Amino acid sequence: MIRILKHFKPYLGSILLVILLLFIQANADLSLPDYMSRIVNVGIQQEGIDSEAPVALRPGTFERMILFLDGDDAATVRRAYRLALPADPDYAALARRYPGLGGSALLVLDPPGGSPGLSAAMKPALAALSALAMAPSGPDRAAAMGGAPGGGPDPTRPPPGTGPADAPDSLPPAARASMAAAVRAGVDGLDPMVAERMAIAAVKAEYLAMGLDLRAAQSSYIMSMGGRMLLLTLLSVAATVLAGLLGARAAAGVARDLRRGVFAKVEGLSPAELDRFSTASLITRSTNDVTQVQMATLMGLRMLFYAPIIGIGGVIKATATASSMWWIIAVAVGVLVAIIAAVFAVALPRFKRIQEYVDRLNLVVRENLSGMMVIRAFNSQDRESARFEKANGDLTGTTLFVTRVMVVMMPLMMLILNLVSLLILWTGAHEVAASQIRVGDMMAFMQYAMQIFFAFIMMSMMFIMLPRASVSAERIAEVLAAEPSIVDPESPRRFPAGARGTVEFRDLSFRYPGSSEDVLHRISFTAEPGSTTAIIGTTGAGKSTLVSLVLRFHDPSSGSVLMDGIDLRELGQEELRRRIGYVPQKASLFSGTVASNLRWADASATDEELALALDTAQASEFVDAWPEGTGAAISQGGANVSGGQRQRLAIARALARKASVYLFDDSFSALDYRTDLLLRQALRERLGDATVIMVTQRVATIKQADRIVVLDEGRMVGMGTHRELMEGCEVYRDIALSQLRQEELA
Repeated sequence: MIRILKHFKPYLGSILLVILLLFIQANADLSLPDYMSRIVNVGIQQEGIDSEAPVALRPGTFERMILFLDGDDAATVRRAYRLALPADPDYAALARRYPGLGGSALLVLDPPGGSPGLSAAMKPALAALSALAMAPSGPDRAAAMGGAPGGGPDPTRPPPGTGPADAPDSLPPAARASMAAAVRAGVDGLDPMVAERMAIAAVKAEYLAMGLDLRAAQSSYIMSMGGRMLLLTLLSVAATVLAGLLGARAAAGVARDLRRGVFAKVEGLSPAELDRFSTASLITRSTNDVTQVQMATLMGLRMLFYAPIIGIGGVIKATATASSMWWIIAVAVGVLVAIIAAVFAVALPRFKRIQEYVDRLNLVVRENLSGMMVIRAFNSQDRESARFEKANGDLTGTTLFVTRVMVVMMPLMMLILNLVSLLILWTGAHEVAASQIRVGDMMAFMQYAMQIFFAFIMMSMMFIMLPRASVSAERIAEVLAAEPSIVDPESPRRFPAGARGTVEFRDLSFRYPGSSEDVLHRISFTAEPGSTTAIIGTTGAGKSTLVSLVLRFHDPSSGSVLMDGIDLRELGQEELRRRIGYVPQKASLFSGTVASNLRWADASATDEELALALDTAQASEFVDAWPEGTGAAISQGGANVSGGQRQRLAIARALARKASVYLFDDSFSALDYRTDLLLRQALRERLGDATVIMVTQRVATIKQADRIVVLDEGRMVGMGTHRELMEGCEVYRDIALSQLRQEELA
């Protein structure tokens, strides 16, 4: 993947925005269990009382609470409250909220939220008041409140029958201070959670004494927390949708750029580089491999960033919520990592094989489709079916193996997830019973554990997807990194004005890359404008190779090819090929119409120019017979026309270019002798000023050529006219005698 990262650069802004949105989504998702915990702990168990600092207090309760505070805490608490009298403007609203006041003054928290540390300062005092309120009356009171030795009355305790709310006021100052210290010491020795519950109970009792509707307050708190959860959920949904949209656009853009890059690279490669990649492999790389990268990018943008945030955040939140149960997450994560590592080690080697098997399957299918007639002609359907089944079976078997690994992994993870849930419930229930955590905290811990698990499941999916995408990315990078051997010079030359198209082969030798022997040896001749130069020879003599050097599909190993005195290696490829009309040995047409195929040579060609090219190529007779004329459809490869028609359309396409050099590479092989004769006559009339180089194996086709070059095993063994070669070149004479009757040789 690293080798294609530069293709992600145009989408860096979108990727960063996706990461930001995923961060927002993760934080929103991580906040939901906390709000659920508050609903359970505060909204249900504490009836909506969310702080140990009451919003309002009666003066008497306030003063009794102050008895249990030291000097600094007492000063802090006194500063936090203001006295509200019946004459104050806001008293009417307070009276409606607290109908049990009966017109009495009360102390109100000001500001409403209180100051930092206020709850911590008030919690011990409120817990002490709650302890006093829960103390029994009668003979057991002294023992419950810390009676005097020997069972006698304790002077620091209120006398029997006195209510707990009035107890501190009924004692002398010294006894009051002694009692406050004793009660405070007892509260300080309590578990913090127990002390918190006692403080909340005191606040609840005070609210009830003032007539506050606790059920309405509880409903209000739960609705408030639920509303926040709803807003966070909507925020998470919006972030998810936007992140998905931006991620999909970025992934599709990267895939588009990769396909474009592969296609452009393949168009610029020479045959030497194309030999490294089969056609089927190039098709797979530009389709299936790019799709794999696109899917990995789309899923990676969602999971590779979201999963770590939710996983790490979940661990932090879970340990903060119930730190005593951290070991459950540690054990579960360890087991998950072990499973993922095992799956990764087993599945990774198979992914590269899958892509290789896809290549092989595409190759077999492509060969069968293109060679279907030959397969049927030789009754080889069974053999090809077996070949297809082998390729298909290899791909299917490997894919099934990887799928089985995934099928086994997911139930294992879900089993671990359910076991962890049971373990959290079992451990959490014991800790709730021991007042170490609250019910809501246990539920939040379970939610965080689920989020951590799903983060690891998402990561495991990416660990499975990324290796295959990495293999695909590497295969794409191989094509993109391929350097063509045929390149334009840094400062290409241009043809001078009036250049006519003289082609010269000067002491030329050539060997294919990787070959140990030359296929062309020291070839030297010149093809002049206004003349036809024919090249003939036995099969494998190097005729087509020689023509490909004029097009600069290859560069000579030694020597040079010149056009109008300029070495072709000093010219730009586009500049060179613009002046050449080429008809390949295998006529190739493209899906479209007759007109669109002809305009491949010259997009601006008029209908009259196309008609002239068709007439010269002897193709107008069958094109005009079609109802659509030049608008007639041509299927891929020209499969809906005969071989002769396809060849003549290819010749017409070359003629539509109006070039100065024409290369005909055995382009008349599918024509009957009459059409061949008419075509050659038309070419002589039409191409009077052009340089014509014609490769053929038919002597009859080139008898009238101005110059005939004879090749044999890559060497030029003769050059001259037909008559001269019949007299002085044995190779040519043998070819001619094998094709023509004696009377046709003249």
